[in-house]
Amino acid sequence: MVQAYGADTGNGSAEQPKPTGSRFRDLRDRLARDRGIWRRGIVLAICSVLLALLMIVHARVPNRVGNLGSLIETFLPWIALFVPVLLLLALVRRSATALIALLLPAVVWLNIFGGLITDKSGTGGDLTVATHNVNAGNPDPAGTAQQVAGSGADVVALQELPGGQVSTYEKSLAVRYPYHSVQGTVGLWSKYPLSNTRPVDIKMGWTRAMRSTVKAPQGEVAVYVAHLPSVRVKLHAGFTANQRDDSADALGEAIADERVERVVLLGDLNGTMNDRSLNAVTSQMRSTQGAAGDGFGFSWPASFPMARIDQIMVKGVEPKSSWTLAATDSDHLPIAARVEL
Repeated sequence: MVQAYGADTGNGSAEQPKPTGSRFRDLRDRLARDRGIWRRGIVLAICSVLLALLMIVHARVPNRVGNLGSLIETFLPWIALFVPVLLLLALVRRSATALIALLLPAVVWLNIFGGLITDKSGTGGDLTVATHNVNAGNPDPAGTAQQVAGSGADVVALQELPGGQVSTYEKSLAVRYPYHSVQGTVGLWSKYPLSNTRPVDIKMGWTRAMRSTVKAPQGEVAVYVAHLPSVRVKLHAGFTANQRDDSADALGEAIADERVERVVLLGDLNGTMNDRSLNAVTSQMRSTQGAAGDGFGFSWPASFPMARIDQIMVKGVEPKSSWTLAATDSDHLPIAARVEL
């Protein structure tokens, strides 16, 4: 009886698969014969180098014309989107020069933002804080307040509180937070007693910032709540952020003059940690997301977050974890952090 084992090869002369080494040599030989593989894609290679240089010297891009430097720094992480585009073009052009040059912006981006990709959150901590720009036009203020309170935060800061809705927020948060204060359009709710509460002048003409001392079980903490002026991108004026920049300077001065050793800043700063115009604040405080967060923690716009303009910053305390909360009916996402006093 004859048994069949696989396909009949006829005269046994079927071509066998080449060893991996042979394939590599064939590829090497083809590359050696195709001299144009190094000459093609010079323009793409130059684009990669310029992209890397932009990330390296972004702090030197001038703000004199339309605050261009701050605009670039606000969306700096998104420069990474150009890398796969250049990669695709380099493959289409079959350009070794463009592919090698593409390593430069990839390495620079990873050097700047690679630390944000990993999860740095830890356990422990004494105090949980949360902040949220609730949006003046929020259709469900009570639901938004309860959702933020449901995070379990010991201290909650809210911004963009419309005068007609303040009582709604107060009623919704009264059970969880027996202590609170509203100053202008910003408010602070706490499970622990508040003292020395006052507005902070950030040069706007009305109150959009405040400070209060929270008497936590582990000691006093100065908590600042701020909502810096909005910024706009206009064709005829560029990135209109001058008023925000002046307010950031005033807020930075107030925090620098703070006598309480432990300080927490909660609010919508309308700017990212990369934006040089917030240096008066960021130079003396740490971002909880940068120190103990998971990912970039983008908070705005809520429908498709592209930037973290809502911030939790600390001085004199240790961040343990930082995260973004679920969306509410606001155009911002609420954020929270746990710190050790």
